[in-house]
Amino acid sequence: MSRVQVDRDRCVGSGVCESLAPEVFELDDDGVLQVHREEPGPDDLDAVRDAVQSCPARALALAE
Repeated sequence: MSRVQVDRDRCVGSGVCESLAPEVFELDDDGVLQVHREEPGPDDLDAVRDAVQSCPARALALAE
């Protein structure tokens, strides 16, 4: 099972992750990243991988 990891000290709230995987990631009203599914399902896995690779702050990781 894969698990999303967020380095909150590095996250800048760019929203790239939310745009690529909105079922998993969301920025709240204060720009703080919320992870709805720390263990994304198979249908979300490709989008989460794209979000991890596209994060400009390199704040996301996917532990497999």
